[in-house]
Amino acid sequence: MDNNTIETMQATCQCGNPNNPSKVAAAELQHKLDLLLRTGSILMESAADTSRIRRTMKRAAAFLSLDERYLHFYINWNVLMVNYSDTEHSFTKFQRCEKHGINLTSIAKISKLTWSAISNDYSLDQYEKALDDIQKTPRSFTPWQVAIGGGFACGGFCVQFGCDWPAFFYCSLAAILGFRLRMFLPTRGCNNYIAIGIAAFVATLIAWVTTFLSLTPSIAGVLPEFMHSSTPWHPLMACALFIVPGVPLINFVSDMLDGYIEVGMVRALNTLLMVLSMAFGIAFAIKVCGIDNFVKDLTMIPHHEYWEFAVAAAVSAMGFSTIFSIPRRLLPVVAVGGIIAVCFRNFVNLGPSNGNIGLDMGLTIGSLAGSALISVIVIKARHWFHVPHQCITIPSVIPMVPGVLMYRALFAFIEMHGVVGEVTVGMNNAIKASLAIVCIALGVAIPNIFFRRFIEGDRKRKLFNMLVERKRKNGEFVDLSAVEIK
Repeated sequence: MDNNTIETMQATCQCGNPNNPSKVAAAELQHKLDLLLRTGSILMESAADTSRIRRTMKRAAAFLSLDERYLHFYINWNVLMVNYSDTEHSFTKFQRCEKHGINLTSIAKISKLTWSAISNDYSLDQYEKALDDIQKTPRSFTPWQVAIGGGFACGGFCVQFGCDWPAFFYCSLAAILGFRLRMFLPTRGCNNYIAIGIAAFVATLIAWVTTFLSLTPSIAGVLPEFMHSSTPWHPLMACALFIVPGVPLINFVSDMLDGYIEVGMVRALNTLLMVLSMAFGIAFAIKVCGIDNFVKDLTMIPHHEYWEFAVAAAVSAMGFSTIFSIPRRLLPVVAVGGIIAVCFRNFVNLGPSNGNIGLDMGLTIGSLAGSALISVIVIKARHWFHVPHQCITIPSVIPMVPGVLMYRALFAFIEMHGVVGEVTVGMNNAIKASLAIVCIALGVAIPNIFFRRFIEGDRKRKLFNMLVERKRKNGEFVDLSAVEIK
């Protein structure tokens, strides 16, 4: 048994007799609860939202023939608990969740496994082996592939903030090196938040060094024209955005909307600590570099053609997907999703007031519109690619997460000197970032908010029919009340 699993059992069975059927049944039930907890813990450690964890665990319980009337779940950030109680027995098991990360491949495989186990009538050993295989599956991309993908994703963000293409590559270079350092430090025992701060400091420092290629005449004079940037300071805004925890932010809002307040607050606090660590790293680098007015003066309004927005969005969506360990076959899919979400967001957000083509409705409405559009499209598209809604939607909307506004708000508060207007600048950035994040999460959650009744109804009917078919194949009497899914 796993060292992290704590078991308590109260059973009215005669355990002194090894041939007692009650003892065999109790051992089988304990095994089933272990499998159920392992299913949930893989999802929690892979950054699934709480609603999906509960829903998938209920489906796994149906496969394991555990009566939902006697089954009770407690889902927390670092502990899962399941209790099975009837008139004669009460079994309670706990499972710790310690290795938190983001792994959309594991989420997709667990979802597929719970359906396949029912349709193919897996044995407990087959199901356990499948769980072992999922846990042993290596991530979809190597560390250097993730660093390069995440680095170019930051470059795509930089283009969305108005930089030119030479600055895109300088930003990507700084982010790649900073991100690889961010992954390396924890392997040497460095605290996660300290590693974030150091990585943000190094990435910002490298981005600052690249400004000399365009701003120093003696250096710029010996470089070819294509290496000169007219926006040399923009990489400093985006070079550390590989740290921004977009998935936990979206899951936090989703959990709060679904009523899982405790888990949502833990996700929010973890996110805040990560962004705060990043802000301190950037602030220290800005002090070392001696850059003034970083918060106020550097504009974020882009003036690109929409094809450039599309290219930047596709690069960012695919780049961040490598961080999330998405199945490789879905990279083109999330690239298209990112293009749809970002371009529609920009069309709604930008307009004549800032010299662009669009509806000029602002970042908040634009973020809601972009995420809502792709979320509605994926309701249908997920059946084409046979993956959960989350595995396409979240990588598609991540390029819209306002990471710069988040750390600019914290940076403004860190750098306060008592000058009039400093609080206004910080609060303005904080409020804009918060509203944009809430709207992105609301857009992603549209299927649960508006179509829950229809989606849940179809899912329950599918599960019901599969359970009935399994009983028929096994020659068992089909008691419809016994397989009813509530």
